[in-house]
Amino acid sequence: MNISEYKGIFVFAEQRDRKVQKVAFELVGKGKQLAKDLNTTVTAVLLGKDMKEEAEKLCRAGADNVIYVDDEALDLYMTEPYVYTMTHIILDKKPEIVLYGASAIGRDLAPRIACRLKAGLTADCTGLTIEPDDQDAKKLNLMMTRPAFGGNLMATIACPDTRPQMATVRPGVMQALKPSDSNPVNIEDYKMEIPKEAINVEILDVTKIIQQRMNIEEAKVLVSGGRGMHGPENYPMLEELAGLLGGTISASRAAVDAGWVPKDRQVGQTGKTVRPNLYIACGISGAIQHLAGMEESDYIIAINKDETAPIFEVADVGIVGDIFKVVPLLIEELKKERVNKA
Repeated sequence: MNISEYKGIFVFAEQRDRKVQKVAFELVGKGKQLAKDLNTTVTAVLLGKDMKEEAEKLCRAGADNVIYVDDEALDLYMTEPYVYTMTHIILDKKPEIVLYGASAIGRDLAPRIACRLKAGLTADCTGLTIEPDDQDAKKLNLMMTRPAFGGNLMATIACPDTRPQMATVRPGVMQALKPSDSNPVNIEDYKMEIPKEAINVEILDVTKIIQQRMNIEEAKVLVSGGRGMHGPENYPMLEELAGLLGGTISASRAAVDAGWVPKDRQVGQTGKTVRPNLYIACGISGAIQHLAGMEESDYIIAINKDETAPIFEVADVGIVGDIFKVVPLLIEELKKERVNKA
């Protein structure tokens, strides 16, 4: 393999219901940072049907180029047509780096492409940097950092001998750039035929399940409970506080492992990474695995009766006290304020 032939950074622009997902914009933002170190460009790859406006949004969000494949077979995600199309594009364009969101789709798609390309893939990354190769300082590699051993340590992985270098990246970890109408719109309508043998599944019907709670990765306010909540019977108190603030609840791994809160509420290295405007940690000690998932929140309030808890080191406001006394007082004051404004 002639590594020097591979240039540029590609981002798989995941779409659902003909809307580009937030993680794609986050990866474009991170791709732009990496591109500066490599002196190269960022190209978003969008597969779908009737999505020209979404392709333009990717350009305004920072993508230097967009490769857009418009095909009925790509309207809804199906493994084989997507794998075939992405593999074909990568073989044709030879990008140096390809990034995918670590979503259900990205986790299904990326390893299959890596296998067909005989390329390396690092899954579930929380950090990406460009660094010189140990053996050749002129050669730059993508350093991909991910949790290992249940989140107890962080492993940094490189794939120096194969291209493209590929990674799936957790949603919410990277930051999207602010869209700008002044960004040039460069869209390539990529034409290709998807053979019938690559379409081995027929979708007869799609059933959507509407979540009763908002996704914690999208929430602007999170009220998070930990081991200090003592049991599931105490979480309605946090639900009430979150409701008054226009947010939702989340939890530490300890609370999820105890069965008090569903897995989709977990914040941390082995859960989800969140960046709300306000994060209220209730009875959470602040293990490093949890902090890694929420320390980029805009404003953090920690409530814990242990004044030495590590959570206070990242908190903007720390309240040393009993959560079962402090939280009801907060709820009471918020209700009074709401009445006064009415």
